[in-house]
Parts: sequence; C-alpha cells; structure tokens
Amino acid sequence: MTLSEENYLKAIYHLGDTFDGGISTNAIAEKMNTKASSVTDMIKKLSEKGLVNYKRYKGSELTEEGKLIAANIIRKHRLWEVFLLEKLNFTWDEVHDVAEQLEHIKSEKLIDQLDEFLGFPKRDPHGDPIPDKDGNISDNADVLLVTLDVNDKGIIVGVKDSSSSFLKYLDKQGIALGKKIKVIDKEPFDNSMKIRIKKEEFVISQQIANNIYIKK
Repeated sequence: MTLSEENYLKAIYHLGDTFDGGISTNAIAEKMNTKASSVTDMIKKLSEKGLVNYKRYKGSELTEEGKLIAANIIRKHRLWEVFLLEKLNFTWDEVHDVAEQLEHIKSEKLIDQLDEFLGFPKRDPHGDPIPDKDGNISDNADVLLVTLDVNDKGIIVGVKDSSSSFLKYLDKQGIALGKKIKVIDKEPFDNSMKIRIKKEEFVISQQIANNIYIKK
C-alpha cells in the first residue's frame, strides 16, 4: 500500500467515530485537506482493493480488512509517540509529527518488539487508547472535565485537542497526564472552573475543561 492509501484509511477510520453510517466525500476531503475529486479517485482504488465500501448518496465505510489495516497504522503511530516521549525525551506536543512519518514502517516484527519494549502501553502520550495487533481497543469510560461537579475528583488521562498550542498551554499550567485533579468551584455564567492540582488552585475556561479527559 502507498503512504497516501494508508493516510486515507486512517482518516476514514477516525471520521467513523463522529459519523453514523457512511462518510461523505466532502468530509474526507476536509479531513485530508484535498479536493473532492481526489477523494473520489482514491475511494475507487480502495474499493477495488476491498478496503472500502462506497454507496452512492450514502458515503464510504471501511471493510473489516480496511478497519484492521487502519487500526494497525494507528497502533504504530501511538506506540512511536510513547517511544519518542519516554525514551528520546520529546515533549508531548512534538511527538505527533514525527510519528506521522514512522507509522508507515512495514515491519510487524519491529512494531511487536517495540510494543514489548515499552511494556505494552495502553495509551499514547495524549491519552488516546492504543489498539492491539488485532485492532481491538479497550472500552473507554473516561469523561470530560467540563462534566464534573464541584468537589468531584479524578485523574487526568487524556486530551481531546492534541494541537501543539493546547499542549503547550497545559504544560505552562502544570496540567499533565496522571495528575490528580479536584473541582473547587464552577461559575454558572461562563462554565469556567476553579480546579486544584496538588496544592495549587487556578481557574480554567470552559473551552479548556471541554478538552481534558478525566477518569473518576
């Protein structure tokens, strides 16, 4: 498979989390930052390979084989992110772009040994679950920080927004995965929150709270 084909499968896989049923050509084009005509050509190629089912007016869906290939690309990406962060001292806002390149390495033996070397991690540095080699992902019962009430406690386990600017903001505030957090107060006017991490208390906006996953 070409890098472009793999990137399309991964994009359709991710879009499947937000679309109920087929995914439109325009949605894929927006995700891939390309023209709808280019998407149509690629969907045709992937359909011929048995990786995508396309129905006119209903959109595209991955076949079981397509899902497995996409999940394994994501597995490689997230394992490389863990490796870069834990073993090469990259920051969590740097690992994504490098992992985008490393995810296309074909060697299954390398990835299996990387998984074992890292101790079979379940989450990447942003808290996203890592699929196993069969494409299975553990059930996720995490909730967004914004849904917590006053005096609720939890542990930060992930972020919804993994952009570099957001991750740098979290670093500046001392907000990181594994930190214990408690909601001290909520402002009804704008849904901002006063939170406590260790002994420090500070206020975060609704936008920030809506992008942090918590395990209660």
